[in-house]
Amino acid sequence: MPLISPAPVLREPSTFDFEPQRGWVLQARSPRTIVLVLTAYLLLTANWPLWMELAQLGRAPSLYVPNIFGMAWLLGGGLVALLSLTAWSRFMKPLWMLLVLVAAVVQHYMATYRMVMDPSMALNVLQTDPGEARDLLSLTMLVRVLLVAVPAIGWLWWVPVIPQRPLQALWRNAVLFVAAVAVTVGGGMLMSRQLAPLMRNQPHLRYMMNPLASVYSFSMAATRPLLHRSRKLVPISGGAALGASYAAQTRPRLLMLVVGETARADHFGLNGYARDTTPALKARGVVSFGDVRSCGTNTAASVPCMFSHLGKQDFEARKNDYENLLDVLQAAGLAVLWIDNQSGCKGVCDRVPHAEANDAAQIAANPSLCSGDECLDDIMLKGLDERIAALPPERVARGVVLVMHQIGSHGPAYFRRSPPNGKPFQPECRTVTLADCAHSELINAYDNSIAHTDRVLGDAIDWLKARRSRFDTGMLYLSDHGESLGEYGLFLHGVPYSFAPDVQKQVPFVVWLDGGLGERTGVPDACLRKSVDTPLTHDNLYHTVMGLVDVKSPTYAPTLDAFQACRHSVAG
Repeated sequence: MPLISPAPVLREPSTFDFEPQRGWVLQARSPRTIVLVLTAYLLLTANWPLWMELAQLGRAPSLYVPNIFGMAWLLGGGLVALLSLTAWSRFMKPLWMLLVLVAAVVQHYMATYRMVMDPSMALNVLQTDPGEARDLLSLTMLVRVLLVAVPAIGWLWWVPVIPQRPLQALWRNAVLFVAAVAVTVGGGMLMSRQLAPLMRNQPHLRYMMNPLASVYSFSMAATRPLLHRSRKLVPISGGAALGASYAAQTRPRLLMLVVGETARADHFGLNGYARDTTPALKARGVVSFGDVRSCGTNTAASVPCMFSHLGKQDFEARKNDYENLLDVLQAAGLAVLWIDNQSGCKGVCDRVPHAEANDAAQIAANPSLCSGDECLDDIMLKGLDERIAALPPERVARGVVLVMHQIGSHGPAYFRRSPPNGKPFQPECRTVTLADCAHSELINAYDNSIAHTDRVLGDAIDWLKARRSRFDTGMLYLSDHGESLGEYGLFLHGVPYSFAPDVQKQVPFVVWLDGGLGERTGVPDACLRKSVDTPLTHDNLYHTVMGLVDVKSPTYAPTLDAFQACRHSVAG
């Protein structure tokens, strides 16, 4: 009998039958292959600031091409080693996509502002409030980020990942990791003669290796709070007491300490700047010290340091946390209040009364000073009498220290730091992409912000004068750090201190004690004016304030009191 073939089985067509053939680009890949492709992509698309910096440093191709090759070798090996830890399955795709997005964003800011992503800058990013973050957004940023991120994220979304057994993945990933480390170390040793001097003389280059530096820096910044919790808080307020001048006082002291933001000393008219950016302060007869250096180049580094008794060197080397100036003043019996118009006090005000100047009630009551959740610094002067009245009356009767933390000249949106009727310098830069502005427009916008700080400080002095019948008053103004405005191709601040330009370190220090506090503490105005060229640093602030409000403590060092040479013994 002839064999009869069985009838074919009919079935409903499936959508899979009509799936188009995948091209080579979208063929299924192993996780390790994806890691290698991703590394090559990031080297080519997300490290242009590093390659351009190396080219600029080398000047001639014979010099910079070997440096670019060497840095690419180290960065590529490091990225492969890092990403081999993630080469497991398709569930790693979100992590890979996030890494690409971070690399694209970081490259934009490195290219636009010449910043580097060291741990200090990463901490600033994590502590940035919504208003500051909004100031950094722009259409240029969106386009640049999308150009880098979209191709890689699209590919990662569509490319299939070959499944693998866990043990198989483990040993293959281990082989890739060891090979990447060996290649990186071996290449580094072979090129050490070429790269070692470069890295030693240009240490910022290590923080331009994108996204390797970002992963390291954000990891350090994110784990810092965990390390912080493991540190003990060392008390220094023991033995703090009010000095002899309080025994027969007729009026309590009222010291206003204004912490400036991003103000450059060389853009203050008081310090010889060609433009009169400080007419209000000049009219009120303040004293301005012209040679003052900051503790850091960003708020997170400078503010805790300037309120510490340790000084920059010991503060940065500390193993534990310490109480600060405000803790000591409060322990001595004074009323202390921190008022913030910035992204927080960085831990300085944690143990004393503190308030947000731009809270919902203040914004509603002062719409002309606020836009969204961001307010001009004038807001800090609103409701001050009520804030003082809310402090413990027995402390107020001894004396008050008000600390006001400005938004000042915080960039890149300098044009938002001055009101429409307070812009004497025109035209001004009105974008956050500073390199798109003419340099003169950028300077105008920044100088307008300094002019507004001048007006705020003038109003603060007038407020203090009006309380002269009740308090002996005075004001200190000291900025946390300076700012780059295109010098050496740099913008903003936050460059690691060891190689930051002086414009990010030289800060204004302004003193007004004519409300009775100078006479009360024996600091004659004429003597202060003779010492305005004395070199000072943030290290002097702790001891200068302690001397000014006459608080005794074992931590007080008279040699670091900027006013000690002018002080004489005055009672009452």
